[in-house]
Amino acid sequence: MDWILLRGLTREQAHWGDFPERLQASFPEHRFHPVDLPGTGVHFRETSPDTITGIREVVRRQVAHIPKPFSILAMSMGGMVALDWAQHAPEGEIQNLVLINTSSGFSPFWQRMRPGAWPRVLRLLARRELFERERDILRLTSNREPPLELVKHWYRIQRQRPVSAGNALRQMTAAARYRPGRQRPMPDALLLASRGDRIVHWQCSAQLEQRWLWTLKLHPDAGHDLVIDDPDWLIRRLRDWLAR
Repeated sequence: MDWILLRGLTREQAHWGDFPERLQASFPEHRFHPVDLPGTGVHFRETSPDTITGIREVVRRQVAHIPKPFSILAMSMGGMVALDWAQHAPEGEIQNLVLINTSSGFSPFWQRMRPGAWPRVLRLLARRELFERERDILRLTSNREPPLELVKHWYRIQRQRPVSAGNALRQMTAAARYRPGRQRPMPDALLLASRGDRIVHWQCSAQLEQRWLWTLKLHPDAGHDLVIDDPDWLIRRLRDWLAR
């Protein structure tokens, strides 16, 4: 089975770190394809659409070579793209859907971005010193003190493939406007959320669970970037769900 991996706001495939390799080692019969959203990673010179649907259409063209059906694992804003994709995909195109700490228009705005996160996000957007900015992003999205090597790695990513302020604003606009359709796109999907998420309230995932009777698993203390804080927990939950 082929999997498409989508990251979140202003993040690219390099921000997965060694997670794709961990997935490959845990599921050797599967193939994992990290894909950059427009305006990030290998596409950092492109202009990002300012709607989730527009971003989804670009990503779908990028993965046209991947055999169908495939599965999608996505986090944060990438989860919005994946959910929109699932609601518009031809029947049978998407086999499994895994959403990590994502949100949607089904939840109130103060849960989609928690009030305490707003001033920190605004300060980050205004910050010009890249090393300090990337360290502060890690400190906001992760509940573990980021190792120096990880901060350096994220700093190098931004130096090599910088996300422009315009693309960051367009992605934020797309995320803020996103409203999924009412129809349940799949009989089941795996929702993974962190009780310790200081950006997106875990109730956003619970709202999707309650609305569509999907499977929700909550991490007790990880932050928004669950891939950094506890990748082994994430892989165990995925293995259990795939064995259902």
